[in-house]
Amino acid sequence: MTAPALRPIQLPDHWTPAQALAAFELIDLLRDQLWLAYGPAIQRAMRDDRLPHNPVQSDTDPPF
Repeated sequence: MTAPALRPIQLPDHWTPAQALAAFELIDLLRDQLWLAYGPAIQRAMRDDRLPHNPVQSDTDPPF
C-alpha cells in the first residue's frame, strides 16, 4: 500500500474557534475509533509501506 500523494485542501476561513475545535475533536474521535477497529491492520499497512520494496537476492544471484 502506497500512501497517496498529499494534496492541499482548502479549509474554511470563516469558522469560529469553537467550530474549528469541534471539527478537530471530531477528527480526533474518528482517529481513535479507527485505531480501535483496525489498529493491527493499520500497523501492518504502515510497516509494509515503509519497508524497502527491493526483492531479496538469493545466494546464487551474482552481486552485480
